[in-house]
Amino acid sequence: MTEAVLVLNSGSSSIKFAVYPAQDEAPPVCAGKITGIGRSPEIWARGGAPVAEFGRLAPDEPHAVLIERLVDWLGKGLRDNRLVAAGHRVVHGGREYAAPVLVDDIVMEKLGALTALAPQHQPHNLAGMRALAAARPGLPQVACFDTAFHRTQPRLAQLFAIPRALSDDGIIRYGFHGLSYQYIAGQLPHHAGRRAEGRIIVAHLGHGASLCALRKRKSVATSMGFTALDGLMMGRRPGALDPGVVLHLLRDRGMSLDEVSDLLNLRSGLLGVSELSDDMRDLFASDDPRAREAVDLFAYRAISEIGALAAVLGGIDGLVFTAGIGEKAGAVRKRIAAGLGWLGLRLDDDANDANAIRISAPGSAIAAFVIPTDEESVIASDTRRLWKGLSSDGT
Repeated sequence: MTEAVLVLNSGSSSIKFAVYPAQDEAPPVCAGKITGIGRSPEIWARGGAPVAEFGRLAPDEPHAVLIERLVDWLGKGLRDNRLVAAGHRVVHGGREYAAPVLVDDIVMEKLGALTALAPQHQPHNLAGMRALAAARPGLPQVACFDTAFHRTQPRLAQLFAIPRALSDDGIIRYGFHGLSYQYIAGQLPHHAGRRAEGRIIVAHLGHGASLCALRKRKSVATSMGFTALDGLMMGRRPGALDPGVVLHLLRDRGMSLDEVSDLLNLRSGLLGVSELSDDMRDLFASDDPRAREAVDLFAYRAISEIGALAAVLGGIDGLVFTAGIGEKAGAVRKRIAAGLGWLGLRLDDDANDANAIRISAPGSAIAAFVIPTDEESVIASDTRRLWKGLSSDGT
C-alpha cells in the first residue's frame, strides 16, 4: 500500500483537494474541487472514485460534512493509498509563523486569533483542519501559510507610517499569495535562466490579485499589506484605498462596520465598477461600457503597482504572469504590457495569444513569462517534509 498525503485548500465557497505520494515528489494521484458551496455545490475530480459515487451535494451542507464525505470518497477510490498526513493552505500566519508548522490545539488557537485579518479565508481554512481532525483523529496535519514567503522582506518594506507601538504590536505589511510565489520562485530557473536570480516581478492575477518583487528568488516587496484587501484591484475587493474613504462611509454615510466590511470584501473590485460581474471572462464578453472600464481600471492599477515595485528593485529583468487571469487572459496581459513599454517590455503577440510560457518578443529588455502556479504541490512538499521529520523522530 502506498503512503499518501492529502492537500486541502478550503475557501468560503470551494474546497480544492489533491492526494500526493508521501515518499517522493510526484504528481497527484487524485485532484479536484468542490465548488458552489452554500449555493449549488458541484464536484469535479480526476483520479479516485467516479464523481457519481460522491452522492448528491446539498446547498446547506457545511464544510465539515463535505470534508468528512470527501475523505470517505477518497478512501473508496484510492484503496491502494493510505493517508499518513494532510496539509492545509492557511491565508494568515501572522508574525509568528514564517514556515509550515504541525497543527495542534495551540496553533489552532493562535490562527483563530488572526481571523479578523482574513475574514473571507481564515475561518474556512481552520474549518478544514477541524473537520479532518474529526474525520481522521490522529492524522498529522500541517499548516502552510500564504504570509510566510514574505517574511524575508526588509523591515522598511513591512512598515506602515503609523505610531511605532502599533507596528511593534503586529500591524505591519504581511503580504499574501505566498504559496503561489514560492512555487513560481522554484520554477524560475527552468524558464528564465540566469535572469531567475535577478529582479523579477510576479503578477498573481486571479479573483484575488497581488504582485511580488523578487531578488534572488526571495520576496523583497509585495502589493498586499496587513490584510488581503490592499494593493491591486480584484474580483470583489478594491485594492489600495484612501483610508479616508472608510472614515467617510462610517462617519458621514452612516454605514455600520459590517456594511463597510461587506462593501470592501464582496461588492467592490471588478464587480463594483462594472455592476455586472466579478469574472473577467464575463466582462470581455460584454459590450457594456462599464465592463470595459472595469477591465481598463484593473490593467491601470496593475501597471501602476508594477512601476512602483520596479522602482523598489531598481529595475526589472523579468515579469511573470500567473493565476487564473494571468495564465489565461492574453488580452489583459497585452493591456498591462502596453503600459510598461517605457521599461523596455515588448510582447510577442502570437506567443501571448497562445498563452505560451515565454511571451516577450526577441530583443525585449524585459523577459515576460506565463507560468501556471501550483500551490497544492508546495503544500504537499512541505507536508511530506514535516511528516518525514515526525517519522524519523519515531513519533
